[in-house]
Amino acid sequence: MSREDRCERMERALRECHRRVPSGPSRDSACRHLNHAFAMCLVSLACPHESDAVRALCSTAGTALKRHQCQQAQLSLSLCLSSNQHYFDSNNPLT
Repeated sequence: MSREDRCERMERALRECHRRVPSGPSRDSACRHLNHAFAMCLVSLACPHESDAVRALCSTAGTALKRHQCQQAQLSLSLCLSSNQHYFDSNNPLT
């Protein structure tokens, strides 16, 4: 299954959760895992290499070198997301 298909499935599941559970703390709690999974999916769709690097390098504790590599991967992901944000801001008809 492609990343796009996986994100579409996550979005449908999140929308269904929001439809099914009344607004408020109970919805926040019930839909939290879907919201997180959908957000992570969108990040991996926008910056696949950078998010894979963060997942691989930052998932466990390690040596000083690994911690440094994790920080570098996080910085690369942040820059990638920032550059995509500028693209979406300039192409968003709602703003």
